[in-house]
Amino acid sequence: MWKKKSVDKQIQKEEILMKDEKRGIHDYEDHLTAIIKRTGDDGSIDHLKGKPLNLDTTASYNLEKQMYKTMKDNNVLPPWIELGKGIDLLKAELKECKDEQRIRALVEDINKKVRNHNLACPYPAQKSGVRLEWYVE
Repeated sequence: MWKKKSVDKQIQKEEILMKDEKRGIHDYEDHLTAIIKRTGDDGSIDHLKGKPLNLDTTASYNLEKQMYKTMKDNNVLPPWIELGKGIDLLKAELKECKDEQRIRALVEDINKKVRNHNLACPYPAQKSGVRLEWYVE
């Protein structure tokens, strides 16, 4: 009896593998993509405004890599890159600033944004904060 169950399970596994081979490796579709395609097909999201995303049809199993590629293809930056650009602008403003009260506010704002940036970005992209002593005597 146990051999029959074992054989049945093996046959089921082989059938699944055969179906996967027929579909091909590039037919992988996650749950959210299936829902989005279904809603797009029935017209329930036609009322939404905006430009459609340029999606790559050859999905990658590396979801993070696929996400960054989709963002790049659609000219969307990750939040930590946008935050980093804002930090750079504030640091440039700080270098030119002469008002001590404004310097204090800028240093506080820069350091707060640097902490948020460093929590969100990869380690090599982390930024350093600024010290008030560097700008106020």
